[in-house]
Amino acid sequence: MSDFSPNPELLSSLGRLARGLSALFWGVPIALVVCVQSAKADWLNEVPVFPAFCATALLYYALTLLGSFQPQERVWRAALERAKLLALVNVGFSPFLYFWNKIPFHPYFDGVVHFNMITGLVFLLLLNPMLHRLAAMLPDETLRLETRLFTTLNCYLLALMVVVASLYLLAQRYFPTGFEQALVFFYQVNPFPVTISLDRGGLWIAMIFLLLPVAMTMAITWKIKEVILAGVFGPQN
Repeated sequence: MSDFSPNPELLSSLGRLARGLSALFWGVPIALVVCVQSAKADWLNEVPVFPAFCATALLYYALTLLGSFQPQERVWRAALERAKLLALVNVGFSPFLYFWNKIPFHPYFDGVVHFNMITGLVFLLLLNPMLHRLAAMLPDETLRLETRLFTTLNCYLLALMVVVASLYLLAQRYFPTGFEQALVFFYQVNPFPVTISLDRGGLWIAMIFLLLPVAMTMAITWKIKEVILAGVFGPQN
């Protein structure tokens, strides 16, 4: 990272960049767990609205810190602004997780929470190209190659999840008769002795498939932060 000039302005932007990456690294799993628990559990709702709101706001704050780095790079800024827009949308939708937990059969709350599930997946999807653009600006060839590989894989996985989740929610909402018939057919041909309830367990099944792209996104974020810190302070022995 010897290409970095040690001027105070650049060091300040690198410091904010490192803090933003740290907040992003911890914010992604925290927001995932808090939002799911806000929608499904009761113990977190002793403090209404605030847990999910604070968790999603942390992600938006992290992206705001990243914006101080290389603001003149249009491709990087465009990728960052797209991710910030989805982060802001998730902040706005976060209170509805509490409302849906209290009134789960209300059609408006149900629709908003289902749409929030899609925007959360899209946020992760947009986060990976943003990290790829960030790594492309850093003078570390190994980091660029690793980031390109894992972000590409993540984008394919998350795009597939967005399509499947969208079709599932659309079928459940707008084609309830056909959806129920499909469930009956699934239960009839299910070879396992334990029948899976998609209504109650579908969210947890989706969470299992979501763990891989979330873990890879966190690993990429941490690796970029470590490369930046090594460039500023030197490699750690």
